[in-house]
Amino acid sequence: MDSPVPPRHSASRPRHRDRHGRGMRGPIAPPQVPLSVSRGEAFVDLVHDSAERLERRWPQLAAVDFVVREVPVTLRDAGAPAADPDGPEGLDVFDFDGESVPLGRYVPAHGDAPDRIVIYRRPVEIRTKSRDERALLVHEVVVEQVAELLGLAPESVDPRYGQD
Repeated sequence: MDSPVPPRHSASRPRHRDRHGRGMRGPIAPPQVPLSVSRGEAFVDLVHDSAERLERRWPQLAAVDFVVREVPVTLRDAGAPAADPDGPEGLDVFDFDGESVPLGRYVPAHGDAPDRIVIYRRPVEIRTKSRDERALLVHEVVVEQVAELLGLAPESVDPRYGQD
């Protein structure tokens, strides 16, 4: 059974099947699907999308830092005198009024630090069930904090504020 055609080397042709006879494995998901985005990263994206949307209407917001923190810390929990507002822990510390946990807050410029708007991820996530609800609540919180920064009503910062 000699064949006049010499066999090809297996290294020169692509493998179409693995050694168990199954086909090659393809990608788990299409390239446009972000598989490795964590909930925290997705939340940061929501905050930055909301900030960019407002920056188109209010260009002065380009100088404002939009920061995401996990949870706020009360002065009692901090166990120290008032924290430095320029330090990262200063963005989390607030005086708890005993009624509700803040979803965000505005931190005025101090020294070389610019104005900051802090959004707290866990309190927002706890109050929402779906990604769409979360996006709406994040935008509302960002609008409220920008309104406080600008000294305006939230409805004048974003005319769609409060509408579903």
